[in-house]
Amino acid sequence: MKKFVSILLVLALTVSSFVGCAKKDEANTGDNATPGTTSEPAKEAATETPKQDVTIKVAAIETAYGADMWTKVSEAFTAKTGIKVELTTDKSLEDVIGAGMKAGDYPDVVHLATGRPAALTETLIKENGLEDITDVLSMTVPGEDKKVSDKIAGGFTESSLTNPYNDGKTYMAPMFYSPCGLFYNQGLFEEKGWTVPATWDEMWELGDKAKAEGIALFAYPTAGYFDAFFYALLYEVGGADFFQKATTYTEGIWDTPEANQAFDIVEKLASYTEKSVPSNANNDNYLKNQQLILDNKALFMPNGTWVVGEMKDAPRVDGFEWGFTALPAVAKGGDAYSYTWFEQLWIPAAAENKDAAKQFAAYMYSDEAAGIFAESGAIQPIVGFADKLEGDNKMFYSIYDNGAKAALGSFATTDPVEGVNFADTIFGTVNSLVSGDKAKAQWIEGIKKDSDLLRAALKQ
Repeated sequence: MKKFVSILLVLALTVSSFVGCAKKDEANTGDNATPGTTSEPAKEAATETPKQDVTIKVAAIETAYGADMWTKVSEAFTAKTGIKVELTTDKSLEDVIGAGMKAGDYPDVVHLATGRPAALTETLIKENGLEDITDVLSMTVPGEDKKVSDKIAGGFTESSLTNPYNDGKTYMAPMFYSPCGLFYNQGLFEEKGWTVPATWDEMWELGDKAKAEGIALFAYPTAGYFDAFFYALLYEVGGADFFQKATTYTEGIWDTPEANQAFDIVEKLASYTEKSVPSNANNDNYLKNQQLILDNKALFMPNGTWVVGEMKDAPRVDGFEWGFTALPAVAKGGDAYSYTWFEQLWIPAAAENKDAAKQFAAYMYSDEAAGIFAESGAIQPIVGFADKLEGDNKMFYSIYDNGAKAALGSFATTDPVEGVNFADTIFGTVNSLVSGDKAKAQWIEGIKKDSDLLRAALKQ
């Protein structure tokens, strides 16, 4: 995971083209910005014509989009600039580059989002190990005549996901993004004559109908997928200001009526969740939980647009058709939110070839690079690019044109606190709520305790 003041307009402009759920990117809306995160292009851009005999080391996580797109983009970048690329891709990138980094051998460019179990990116953030790349926004995109800042959709460089220190500077470049929400089988709804719930009360009513037919209301791949879900829910119960206070660990925030409403919704949703989910909610078996939607054994699951690629070869019931919706509103006429998750690219502060690395970062926003990425289903937050989308992607990226509001942002970065893993505390505990191993009161107690510790460790 923001100056949310402009994000609704931003995403309205961005996604109006797009139109239209990127983890794990995965990264805000209305007035949702963290104060002080407005990013302005630096007065002096990075050197735009580094020596052509440079070879940069690029390390990129291999996700459902595959590794081939990185090979193609690296080759195209070299052809455009003469800068050679030594590329490393792996599904467990942290394991591949982590040891070398500890020994002082850093890549020049890293594509690795926050929110992963190994938390390598978060570690670098906490250790002030990221290069300030604000000047990249002022650079001209290699091979084009536009500045990077003119290409990136508004709001994406005004989020805590790119500006983690609340200092007005950009340290991470927004990459592949994905509207996140609830995925379901549209074919089943048409067959049953069911309507997608507009409110949580309607959600519970539908859950009772589905239960009578042996279908669970809800499933999730892993508890980590509750990040995007919970962020959107925080917006729904309290709006942008509440979200900002919650994600900066404001004292007493978890005792408010808004927080209790969010806790109540998650607790009730846990009671409607397919009971086999927690046992498969891990990196080895999460596809079994996603399969529940394709088999009509559960109605909804939180996810991002990458799920279509992950499940493209999976069996499914006859008449299956992907459906996608924002979270139901907390009350009739209330706002429904869809979180926008995006991945990040960054340059280590200890990188050897920073000028050339910044050229590579700038090239990520070229039409050429965006086209290569899009062939694999990875969509860049580039103004106007969504006009080229087809099929399911048109439906996914049109969610903001269909009444949903966009949520961006995440919990604020802090100095390391021994024994505290807030993502596990606030999201991972959902497994225990579903299994019955923990009660809501225990969940809230853990959140309050860790939030108090993190508040004292906030990055200044």
